[in-house]
Amino acid sequence: MTTANLLEFDLEGLAAFCEKLGEKRFRATQLFRWIHQRGASDFAQMTDLAKSLREKLATTARVEALPVLTQHESKDGTIKWLFDVGDGNAVEAVFIPEDDRGTLCVSSQAGCAVGCRFCSTGHQGFSRNLSTGEIVAQLWFAEHFLRKHLKRDERVISNVVMMGMGEPLQNYTALVPALRTMLDDNAYGLSRRRVTVSTSGVVPMIDRLGTDCAVALAVSLHAPNDALRDDLVPLNRKYPIAELIEACKRYLAHAPRDFITFEYCMLDGVNDQPEHARQLVELVRAHGISCKFNLIPFNPFPASGLLRSPQPRVLAFARTLSEAGLVTTVRKTRGDDIDAACGQLAGDVKDRTRAAERMAQRRVVSERPVVLHPVRKTVPQEH
Repeated sequence: MTTANLLEFDLEGLAAFCEKLGEKRFRATQLFRWIHQRGASDFAQMTDLAKSLREKLATTARVEALPVLTQHESKDGTIKWLFDVGDGNAVEAVFIPEDDRGTLCVSSQAGCAVGCRFCSTGHQGFSRNLSTGEIVAQLWFAEHFLRKHLKRDERVISNVVMMGMGEPLQNYTALVPALRTMLDDNAYGLSRRRVTVSTSGVVPMIDRLGTDCAVALAVSLHAPNDALRDDLVPLNRKYPIAELIEACKRYLAHAPRDFITFEYCMLDGVNDQPEHARQLVELVRAHGISCKFNLIPFNPFPASGLLRSPQPRVLAFARTLSEAGLVTTVRKTRGDDIDAACGQLAGDVKDRTRAAERMAQRRVVSERPVVLHPVRKTVPQEH
């Protein structure tokens, strides 16, 4: 008999499941707390549930985590897990400890179809979307493993960032119930300000997320003009920068923060020149958007053909933005000794889309001199 994995349900979904078993809604809330707050997977342990319900659950349901293939711990305390999602596919999650927070970076897809040039996940190609349960299972496992590992009774993970493998907004149907579980006070009780969805710019889904489940939003920008971003982030050809930024402005009406974070991966000789910084300033001023820039040191991998910008150039870039009144931070690289840093998540997965071959062909093109495309003075009229 096929049983339901209860990690697939947010509270509303679990209530509907319990109703099918002839149970009242408050039983779903009790069950939800057992699973997510206490990390229980054995229904027999759930002693405040009626014995009749526990017997029903034993034959109709399960709480099933993802098998852990590997676990690596960095010298800085970062922990990376590789989870088996079947059929030769694996996804990664990373825990990043800080003095004032514990952040879990969660994957939403096995592979990624966006194909950003600087991201190792994109080079492996796309296999499939994760289910809600597979997204939630990363948090469920990490939270309750870490409590035991760190010998703590209270919550360890205070922040979740959907910045692992995949484009979250291309897996929207599974993403939203997972976010609701993360936010639910009967589960992990995370603040909307402390759950972040990172997107490469799927404009229609940004608008939907603002209505359905607004959390903090981070946008992978990486270039100040369309010509350069078309090459770095292929999705830009469908949703160009002006359209993307206008969607971000609309999102601010619903967002828990009063700014959008723009992620900007610093690539040596590609997008890190002084004129690029000045173009970003012009872009933000032209659109009048409240934002913060997060400059990310590139973590090189052999297939990319790209290099990390020198630190003095990164700092000069940041200074140009800051002096123009834009809040700017430079991300501290964590976990790079275990390939857990930003852009390094790839896992041991099958290359089902000949991504390596296609990217090799693109690198031949990328070895030509980089042509910089200044932003024209009439930025609002470009699109």
